[in-house]
Amino acid sequence: MSIRFTTRVRRGMAALTVVAGLSLGVAGCGGGGNGDKKPEAPTSASSGGEAGPSTQQGSDEVLAEVKGEDGLVLTIESAARDAGGFVTVSGEIKNDGADATRVPIRTRGDETEIMRHGASLGGATLVDSGNKKRFYVLRDTDGRPLTTTDMPRIKPGASIPVFMQFPAPPADTTKVTFQLPTFAAAPIEISG
Repeated sequence: MSIRFTTRVRRGMAALTVVAGLSLGVAGCGGGGNGDKKPEAPTSASSGGEAGPSTQQGSDEVLAEVKGEDGLVLTIESAARDAGGFVTVSGEIKNDGADATRVPIRTRGDETEIMRHGASLGGATLVDSGNKKRFYVLRDTDGRPLTTTDMPRIKPGASIPVFMQFPAPPADTTKVTFQLPTFAAAPIEISG
């Protein structure tokens, strides 16, 4: 009876984690989630005569842009801390190459449990250098990574949205290094 209860609780937590991750992903795409930065945009626009987009306006903010194989570019648009103790990193992978390509299978990492669930971004990590800790992508009770999975072939110039969910570093940690196999590492800042 104890095992059934534990299994039921774990499944419930996994479902809650997936729902929270998807909610954060949808909220991150809304464009209005960066209320703290909006007052700065009119000030900088009125003080300068330059035309062109600012990286601080609305949802156009980019935390990092890293290059991978075959012309793939990962743009990280948000790294949001959740009250439930998670950090959801979201963005998009774009194909800047001349030919259609897939996200390399090596991005899923080399852990046996994740490998048996197919293509994913399960090899991603966040590194907290100050506390000397590495945070791996969360998994559900069946061992599936809480990331974008089964990514399609990406045509030249096209992009696909992606997300990865991690356990949250300590509250005083706001800067971490994002790593994903086959892509360059990049420092990012966690909000929330």
